[in-house]
Amino acid sequence: MIRAAVFDLDGVVRHFDPDHVRAIERRHGVPEGAIESFAFAQPQIEDVTTGRIRRAAWVEMIAQHIGNAAAAAEWGSQPSQVDPNILDLAAELRAAGIVTAILTNGTDTIPAEAAELGLVRHFDPIFNSSAIGYIKPDIRVFHYVLDQLGLDAQEVFFTDDSERKLQGAQACGMHAHHFRGIGPLRAALAQHQLVARGGAEPGRCGPRRFG
Repeated sequence: MIRAAVFDLDGVVRHFDPDHVRAIERRHGVPEGAIESFAFAQPQIEDVTTGRIRRAAWVEMIAQHIGNAAAAAEWGSQPSQVDPNILDLAAELRAAGIVTAILTNGTDTIPAEAAELGLVRHFDPIFNSSAIGYIKPDIRVFHYVLDQLGLDAQEVFFTDDSERKLQGAQACGMHAHHFRGIGPLRAALAQHQLVARGGAEPGRCGPRRFG
């Protein structure tokens, strides 16, 4: 029996508009793609999402790389949107007695971001790699989640929009689902008799920020 549903954050629960990033780069005269090609490259992305460096230091590294502090700061504070269909699904799961949680490869500012977006009302706990010290798909981060939930792997359903990041969940025995929209996710949960079939159609989604 599944007792907990764990969601990836960026690309599943919340989304960012790629046009906003391109607008920042155009406005500041930064070559298109320069910010995120550096921000999400190694070793800096792993350093910030495992807590070895803080988000502020990461943004400063980006600023130095592109030679534009204002563009980096604006990119680092860009707005996001929470998918209302996912919130409705989480509410349905919680009403059925299922724990809903988040597991993200995030930075030290995730607690503040989650509070600002109101996610703490829908997901509890929120697991953040920068606090854990390991990132998906490392199997150790999934073992940590299981220990904190006090559940066996077979009691946990996990979804992520990155198929690669499902590998650790699959290796430890969780039910893993590659997120491609609310419709397929609902269908997967319905197979486990956790929700009813049907529901809202997928909306427009932006790219992941961290995962």
